[in-house]
Amino acid sequence: MSQPAYTIADIENLVNEFYGAIRQHEQLGPIFNRHISDWPTHLATMVDFWSSLLLKTQRFSGSPMMKHAAIPDLSAELFEQWLDLFHQTCQQQTCKPLGNDAWAFAQRIARSLWMGYQIQHNPQRTPTELQLRH
Repeated sequence: MSQPAYTIADIENLVNEFYGAIRQHEQLGPIFNRHISDWPTHLATMVDFWSSLLLKTQRFSGSPMMKHAAIPDLSAELFEQWLDLFHQTCQQQTCKPLGNDAWAFAQRIARSLWMGYQIQHNPQRTPTELQLRH
C-alpha cells in the first residue's frame, strides 16, 4: 500500500485555512461563531475528522449529523456557500493531492449532511439536492 502524498501537518494547514475563512465569511461566520465556543478544540476535532477520512487514522469518533441537525434554520444556500469556500481552500493548497482528495470527500459529506438535515427538520417534505457549482 502506498503512502499518501500528504501528512497530518498538511491537513492541519487545510483545516486552519478553511476555518479562518469561515470565521470571516459574512453569512457563515456568525453561525459558526455562535455555535463554537472553543475554537482550538473544534479545530483539533476537525483535524481528527479529516485525518480519519484522508489518512485512515481513526482519530475521530462522533456524530457530525447530530451536531448539524441541532442547528436551526440552515439552508441549501448556506451548505452551498460552505462548499464554495471549502472548494476555494482546496484549490489553494500547495499539496494538490490533499486538495483533490479533501474536495471529493467534502462534496459527499455536504450532500449527506444536507439530506439528513432536511429529513430531521422536515420529515414530511421530499429533500432537495444541493447545487454543486464545481
